[in-house]
Amino acid sequence: MASVAEAAVGKADLGKRLIAALIDGILAAGVSLIPFVGGILGGLYILLRDGLELEFMDRRSIGKKLMKLRPVRLNGQAMDPITSVKRNLPLCVGAVGSIFWVIPILGWIVAVLFGVIGLVIAMVELVLVLTDPEGRRMGDKLGETKVVEVAD
Repeated sequence: MASVAEAAVGKADLGKRLIAALIDGILAAGVSLIPFVGGILGGLYILLRDGLELEFMDRRSIGKKLMKLRPVRLNGQAMDPITSVKRNLPLCVGAVGSIFWVIPILGWIVAVLFGVIGLVIAMVELVLVLTDPEGRRMGDKLGETKVVEVAD
């Protein structure tokens, strides 16, 4: 488990973070292809991925585990599902729009609007990861977390 001292170290490698995000995005997209419940399961993975106490994930997403990254809380406590939801909520705004695709015309417009808003938020998140001295994006600030590199 990452300590407060690890949380104080500089930001994690941006390339590793990007690859981890791509892995997680591909996993969520793949799960979302399951009829009826896939979109919900994919969205839940994105929201909860950093706080699940599953042995193979170790309170971090599969992408972060493979890239040897760990989200840590600034107060030194262990990641939990609520903190994970807080840090990943901005990334799910676009996915909320997919609920409206089943409603012809008006639902499609709402879905596209959510998609555009989600895209703008994703771009802001990327800019923050690149420009913030600690690599903290909006979600990290909401969840009071940051991503660090670890040996395991």
